[in-house]
Amino acid sequence: MPLNSTVSAVTERIIERSRPTREAYLDKMSQAAEDGPRRAHLTCGNQAHAYAAMGADKGALATERAPNLGIITAYNDMLSAHQPFERYPGLIRDAARAAGATAQVAGGVPAMCDGVTQGQVGMELSLFSRDVIALAAGVGLSHNTFDAALYLGVCDKIVPGLIIAAGTFGYIPSIFLPAGPMTSGLPNDEKAKVRQQFAAGELGRDKLMEAEMQSYHGPGTCTFYGTANTNQMLMEFMGLHLPGASFVNPGTPLRDALTVAGTERATQITALGNDYRPVCDILDEKAFVNGLIGLMATGGSTNLVLHLPAMARACGVILELEDFDAISNVTPLMAKVYPNGLADVNHFHAAGGLGYMIGQLLDAGLLHPDTKTVAGDGLEHYTQEPQIKDGAVTWVPGTRETLNDKILRPATDPFQPSGGLKQLAGNLGHGMMKVSAVAPERHVIEAKARVFHDQHDVKAAFQAGEFTEDTVVVVRFQGPQANGMPELHSLTPILAVLQDRGLKVALVTDGRMSGASGKVPSAIHISPEAAAGGPLARLRDGDLIRVDAVSGVIETLAEGFDAREPVTPDLSGNGHGVGRELFAAFRANVGLASNGAAVVV
Repeated sequence: MPLNSTVSAVTERIIERSRPTREAYLDKMSQAAEDGPRRAHLTCGNQAHAYAAMGADKGALATERAPNLGIITAYNDMLSAHQPFERYPGLIRDAARAAGATAQVAGGVPAMCDGVTQGQVGMELSLFSRDVIALAAGVGLSHNTFDAALYLGVCDKIVPGLIIAAGTFGYIPSIFLPAGPMTSGLPNDEKAKVRQQFAAGELGRDKLMEAEMQSYHGPGTCTFYGTANTNQMLMEFMGLHLPGASFVNPGTPLRDALTVAGTERATQITALGNDYRPVCDILDEKAFVNGLIGLMATGGSTNLVLHLPAMARACGVILELEDFDAISNVTPLMAKVYPNGLADVNHFHAAGGLGYMIGQLLDAGLLHPDTKTVAGDGLEHYTQEPQIKDGAVTWVPGTRETLNDKILRPATDPFQPSGGLKQLAGNLGHGMMKVSAVAPERHVIEAKARVFHDQHDVKAAFQAGEFTEDTVVVVRFQGPQANGMPELHSLTPILAVLQDRGLKVALVTDGRMSGASGKVPSAIHISPEAAAGGPLARLRDGDLIRVDAVSGVIETLAEGFDAREPVTPDLSGNGHGVGRELFAAFRANVGLASNGAAVVV
């Protein structure tokens, strides 16, 4: 099947737009690669420090003939998704020795849990943690003793931050080793129902706590299709996982075998062997377009609209919002995973998962088939699924038929003909909406604005019974310059309650929503943000707003809007408490949300 003409045109547009930055990037990577194995340039004293604690591996390290793998780990045992990584360094070191190589933990990176900080002040550090993760990984790799890198990370900002680091050290081959999703617990739709009942005062906190604990119950990634699991999907579509590695549960023999196989593969793709595969050759324009297609076909997280441009910039590739929109228009929505449906990622994986989906999209001419990956040349590798045979991983052809068409459908018979994200533009700025979970009759909302500067004030107004008519809830001064751009996911239950009462409701914000953004139409990431004098700063209560995900318009119909002076509230309270003092330089130097809201790229 020839490549889809729109996919081809978008790719060529990205290549042309990125030509100066991509060529400069590749020149830098080439110069770094020409220096050869990194340890060759350390003094004897440098090396003695690096190997002092390595015991029996000292000899192999000092001879410079064996590959040395650097492990960048985001392990902590507060994140259920990252708790399994506690065991990985030991597994990796043993596997490396068996393959005639060595491995060292090069460094750790922070990994915060957005589930813990939802609706809390700590969420204001969440987006900036992505840049901190990139910086911390850079510190670990700066020791310059590694022939390849293994990245241990899963969740929301962690994988994007690690990709920024991997791209920066693009001359080093790298493999991402996931931990997998927790086993299925309380169904996500039942959990959401309990949350709405609690918000409406129909259930007590004891029932809410019981439901939450039944849902988030063990090691592994949360099972809904939010940012963490969208990250895992991207790593396969973009060729940085081993095929089929994303959604294998923690603590299983196959999970451990995939970790061993990833370590073995990392030793094979260094510059010391004959299959050198640096990250800079893998993460090119085609790989990022494949990532965009995966995002749309799965109905993935809105957070990746922020992360992908930042990830791409680290590799000299420039993505714009128009690229997301164009790809969304031609990519069929093939999956129904919560919040877009009732299934979780375990059900999705059992139905055929990413291997089936990639095969379908390749057959439809919607993916670049000729990308480089850590598994080999060509994305066809990722239509295979891993199995254990004689104690080791082997790959076999994946299913070519969906095993549950209520969860996963072929590209020729999708749930809807276009992807899950829609670009919005108008006199209120530029933003995005996730439409895959929003009922078609709610894709256009026209109502009066109710303007807030704090999500807690929205909740207070709801509790006071102030929402009695169709309303566009505007929560402004939530962008990266104002307060770090927190997710506003805790507003979803109360807005859903209003919607279920028969009101037409939409959210407009320069902040973020969770990767679990659901059935309430939400125009998010509005740029330029209010704190930078963006149009949202000129809105007043009662202004008529139109949010139109069909035609891609977000606008106010208020007369004289453009002539108004923007509101300039006191934001000094955003600068202290729970570590916010430490991030003043980030707030002052962060880029636009439409460019990824990044500081370091």
